[in-house]
Amino acid sequence: MTAQMTSSDLAIETVSLTKHYGRIVAVDGLSLAVPRGQIFGLLGPNGSGKTTTMGMLLGLVKPTSGRFRLLDASISYREALRRTGAIVENPCFYPYLSGRDNLAYFQGISGKSNRGELNELLERVGLAARANDRFRTYSQGMKQRLGLAYVLLGDPEILFLDEPTNGMDPDGMAEIRDLIRSLGTGGRTVLLSSHLLHEVEQVCDSVAILSRGRLIVQGGIHDLVHSLARDRLRVRTTDNEKAIEILSALEWVGEITVENGTIVVAVPAERSPELTAVLGRSDVYVAEMSAEQMSLEQYYFKVTGGGDGEAG
Repeated sequence: MTAQMTSSDLAIETVSLTKHYGRIVAVDGLSLAVPRGQIFGLLGPNGSGKTTTMGMLLGLVKPTSGRFRLLDASISYREALRRTGAIVENPCFYPYLSGRDNLAYFQGISGKSNRGELNELLERVGLAARANDRFRTYSQGMKQRLGLAYVLLGDPEILFLDEPTNGMDPDGMAEIRDLIRSLGTGGRTVLLSSHLLHEVEQVCDSVAILSRGRLIVQGGIHDLVHSLARDRLRVRTTDNEKAIEILSALEWVGEITVENGTIVVAVPAERSPELTAVLGRSDVYVAEMSAEQMSLEQYYFKVTGGGDGEAG
């Protein structure tokens, strides 16, 4: 949790949350700070503790130690769960019932009956035309869409989505990602578990990277991917060979490499005017210069060392 952020700004907070299964440590001292109104990603390979963490937050798994809070400290955990929608692992529906009847059944369990809400949700997730077809006839993408409609029943303040695009084709994954982005509006908080780097980068505002049950780093995606890129500039000049010779003699310039005709210089971005001036005095002119942009994938492997293999 940052110094500027207070507990009231958080939808979810964990402190040293830990889960042991015998000698196996599934989650190890996890402290998370999930801001309200964000799509927050739990990123890590299978076995990194993402699903176990969600299970503890939802009361499905008993923590070995540590503590956590959902929503406001002033409300009970039971009340917080009533304001929460979740799908952990695969969504379970009755195969012989239609999509609409499945939703109506779960709506009835909650003690509410609102046909208008069902129609609105089915329309929102793109299932209105197939709402009366049996669940067993649905494609994987349609099943995931119905799962999203299910978690939206009662308009919850927090959504837990565990690998929501699992088993889908690329087109279906893209559609679900668009839908998830639309869910993180109006102050709603979405906690998204995924092993897909590209998915988290496209959908989430912030991320926590987990490895073997431990938190490696957490923060805003934009801030994280730029935090390791501030000391590198990509430069194209009128004479790259001469530019490298000049820059190599400067004490404040670090490693210099060449990638596809572009010079990559280890130097703080704020010194770019000075770099341009030094080259210009030797009649070498900068045609293009930019701070190196790092993808979430590059950042992930940088901070984890690639020790878990690919996350996606």
